[in-house]
Amino acid sequence: MWLCVGVFCFGSAVIASAEESLSSSQRSEIEQLIEEYLISHPEVILESVQNYRERQETERIERGVSELKARMVDLERDPETPVAGNPDGDITLVEFFDYNCGYCKIALTTIRELLEEDPGVRLVLKEFPILSEGSEYAARAALAAGVQGRYFEFHSSLMEIRGQISEQAVLEVAAQVGLDVAKLKKDMEAESIISQLESNRELARSLNINGTPTFVIRDQIIPGAVDAKALRELIREIRIND
Repeated sequence: MWLCVGVFCFGSAVIASAEESLSSSQRSEIEQLIEEYLISHPEVILESVQNYRERQETERIERGVSELKARMVDLERDPETPVAGNPDGDITLVEFFDYNCGYCKIALTTIRELLEEDPGVRLVLKEFPILSEGSEYAARAALAAGVQGRYFEFHSSLMEIRGQISEQAVLEVAAQVGLDVAKLKKDMEAESIISQLESNRELARSLNINGTPTFVIRDQIIPGAVDAKALRELIREIRIND
């Protein structure tokens, strides 16, 4: 398939560039020479395809970095987004997560350790419920808990729930951490909270983030549960280069 495409495209380009000066027999000879060469050297086609794919990937990454820089304020400084750790820290780490995501639950331990050992880290928590209706309910409840000043405590407790999160489990955790459950349920319906979740989804789409957890630090997007050692090393390198 690729051979046919290569022969056609390459041969057509050569012939088209000199179409008026070539006779029919000359065009046929050129086509035959090209075909014979490509049959004898199929690696030319493979190299061409590989180079094309590499250029596409490079362009995709460059577009992503450009979009990331353009959305940095939305990522790091949205006043409606919960922040943990040091609000004035020199390193901002953004996490997109879902309460029904097993890897997000694993990542919580890494994040807690990082915040405890590094007072310069500012954690921005982007609620990104994509896995189930229970995820959506939990995300709205977490943002509503922020109205009562208990966001991170409630967030951490939700992440510690084993298995799928249900509405009942969310409300039970709310009571356990001392939230006013009636107020929580009312605040969950606020337009500002629903709008916040939609803004997070739009931001994720613009950055081609479609899974959880996903971490963003400076101009790097890191999908999956990040290794604690690798994260510490990345932060160390950023500080050295600042």
